[in-house]
Amino acid sequence: MGDQDWLHDSRAIREISFFADAPAVAGSWPMTVPAVAQLGRGLELPAGVTFLVGENGSGKSTVLEGIAMAFGFPAEGGSRNGGAATRSSESPLGEWLKLRRGLVSPTWGFFLRAETMHGYYSYLESLGYQDADLHEMSHGESFLALLERKIDSPGFFCLDEPEAALSFQSTLRYMAQLDALAKAGAQIVCATHSPVLASLPGATILELGEWGIRETTWEELEIVQHWRSFLEAPGRYLRHLLD
Repeated sequence: MGDQDWLHDSRAIREISFFADAPAVAGSWPMTVPAVAQLGRGLELPAGVTFLVGENGSGKSTVLEGIAMAFGFPAEGGSRNGGAATRSSESPLGEWLKLRRGLVSPTWGFFLRAETMHGYYSYLESLGYQDADLHEMSHGESFLALLERKIDSPGFFCLDEPEAALSFQSTLRYMAQLDALAKAGAQIVCATHSPVLASLPGATILELGEWGIRETTWEELEIVQHWRSFLEAPGRYLRHLLD
């Protein structure tokens, strides 16, 4: 990147690596996850939306959680102003990661973690915030409302499987909002299982697996190929499962 490009670089986070004195031990979790081990060699984080895609156990949520915690977000989700805390289950990765920041220091950011969002709603309710009505909405409605209220301006955002609560139509609406945020200058990292969400034009796709982390295209994603094959002929899969 040249000097002029650097001056116009809107990224909050430019690169992720390990601190030189990080107590990471090869052969111990989470270093046994290839994607986590690869972070020790450094990973550039592009502008706009970056999707982390991979099978269960590939490390996408662990990597996302580590980035979020290194940035200063609560482990169970929320903003840097606070969030709910119940049972500690996070990996030590957030303490190992060194974030090389850009010229822009965002004033706002948010970590959405699908499985703990109801705890976050209770946290808001306990503080008497107007967002207490999130508990009264359906799971999907509350996720969309959270996006509109908390992930609504340029900043840095970590999203862990937000599609978990969304219908097909709601996922499309979510995509449109992420696209608008990215075009306004937000930097977003999203772990997802959704081939629909990952199809967002202009997004960077990082596929995680036994190889570590590799950049790929939507068409080359294993999850896209599997879904296409299944939808074309479900019986090919089901006869092996249900016989």
